[in-house]
Amino acid sequence: MTPADDPAGDRPERMSLAVAFGGASVAFWFCCPFWMLVWLLALPLGLTGLVRGSIEYRAASRRNTSRAQPLVGLVLSFVGTSAAVAYLIFLLTHPDLPIQG
Repeated sequence: MTPADDPAGDRPERMSLAVAFGGASVAFWFCCPFWMLVWLLALPLGLTGLVRGSIEYRAASRRNTSRAQPLVGLVLSFVGTSAAVAYLIFLLTHPDLPIQG
């Protein structure tokens, strides 16, 4: 039986890409102590997770399915992106740091 012929929807549910991108952007902050390098990776991953999460959320609301995974992905992506932006602002407002000299 193909997935299209399966009326009950017994196929296993896949993890949302928004959760993967958001989780990766947050995990970098906890796993890597070199924050100067982390924000360079976490910012694009978080922004990608935000875009993907909003797309998945709209798709889930149109299909009347659960919106839990897209919301989790949006929250994780927002946290990772916010941390990257906050660290970038911190670097820009503290010119006395040795990395900028």
